[in-house]
Parts: sequence; C-alpha cells; structure tokens
Amino acid sequence: MRNIIATNLKKLREAARYTQDEVSQALGITRSAYSNYESGEREAPYDVLEKVSDLFGCDMYILFEENENADAMILASAFRLDGLTDEDTAEIIRFKDIVKSYLKMEAIEAK
Repeated sequence: MRNIIATNLKKLREAARYTQDEVSQALGITRSAYSNYESGEREAPYDVLEKVSDLFGCDMYILFEENENADAMILASAFRLDGLTDEDTAEIIRFKDIVKSYLKMEAIEAK
C-alpha cells in the first residue's frame, strides 16, 4: 500500500507541476520527509495525506487507488498557477476543501 500511495503522490505532484519543495512547504513538512513519502521509504501519516488531498483537490481515497480511474482523477484535480505566495496556496487549499465538502454533500443529498 505504501508504494501505491507513493506513486500517487508523485503523479499528483507532477500533474500539477509542483516541485517537492513547493509541496513540502504547502504541507508544512521538510522536503526530505515529503521525498521519503513519495519514494515509499516512509509511510505518510494520516494528517499529511489529508493535507495532500486538500492541496490537490482530490478525495483522499484517490491516494490509495491503483487503477486508471485514479489516474483520471489525479489529472482532473491537477492545476497550477505560477508565482503563488504561501498565502495564495493556503487560500487555494481552503477553497478546494470547501468544494470537496460541497460535492460530498450533494452526493449525499442525491441518495
């Protein structure tokens, strides 16, 4: 499972055209820690995976998937704007979290 998560972390980061430094800064961890999670050398803690899903605007379960649907979701959630400040990145993360919550509420309501 660690290798699946590691592969998906890298796919998300590369699809969004972020560097490991940029992702680690947004997550509030060191680059070496993030690099270890992305390489599968260390298991990423739950709170880091939660922040990753917020950063990339995807549901956390995508990180655990190993199939074409996961790849499609990864690409669908990836976007990148250059020249963002740390505050801009934090605002984008908060906005994506709001959108994810709204979509979940709609799905529950539709049932």
